[in-house]
Amino acid sequence: MLPTKASRMSRTLVSLVIIVVVVYLALCAALFVFQRALIYFPQPRAIETTTTPLTLSVDDEHVLVSVRPREGPNALIYFGGNAEDVSRSLSEFSQAFPDHALYLLHYRGFGGSSGAPSEEAIARDAMTLFDLVYASHPHIAVVGRSLGSGVAVRLASLRPAARLILITPYNSLGELAARQYPIFPVKWLLKDKFESWKYAAHITVPTLLIAAQNDEVIPGSSTERLYTHFAKGVASLKVIPGVGHNSISESPEYLKLLGEGL
Repeated sequence: MLPTKASRMSRTLVSLVIIVVVVYLALCAALFVFQRALIYFPQPRAIETTTTPLTLSVDDEHVLVSVRPREGPNALIYFGGNAEDVSRSLSEFSQAFPDHALYLLHYRGFGGSSGAPSEEAIARDAMTLFDLVYASHPHIAVVGRSLGSGVAVRLASLRPAARLILITPYNSLGELAARQYPIFPVKWLLKDKFESWKYAAHITVPTLLIAAQNDEVIPGSSTERLYTHFAKGVASLKVIPGVGHNSISESPEYLKLLGEGL
């Protein structure tokens, strides 16, 4: 018996559904496998200084830190964004914070550091750097920008930081990824979640959150949600008007607020 028109249409529909499901699962698999290439964009170290970078040896990797040495109790540790060459901030920070020793971490794969970046690897490197700096500088301000805000808040929840400053911070990376890829189950696919909210509740030192009014990468609602997770009286939130995610550091208010946070 020849198949009817209805049965042929039914088979075609089933075939299309199978194709769509297979393609969707393949895309999920690709997103899972290559996700870190969508999160981290390693940059070379463009700014050479007269000071030799500090080298941390962690997990058989060599992690570089751009440094401006300074005697005294005060130090600043900085964690940059996912596509940032932190050495570019060394000169600016040196002028703005003359009484602080500066330590700017180049994530694994960034700025000459060996290895590949991941949330857990960066967290280990951050703690190693803090412990080294703390031995000679007991008053450490921990500063994180964009992706680095997640590194900074986690570190400050585990180590005796004196101050915490978060620039264009987010509630969690999973939340941002779900916004960017709404059709995929990112909650189950994401390896590096950077759940800043989870660590915020454990922060007891003065904390400043600095947001960009026109941030096109991290919604203000995400920053505000993170703010609500800090204990009452611990954190303050400042918004710099008229700037975006990447242009925030061009505002005269940027270094001024950083200085006030220290």
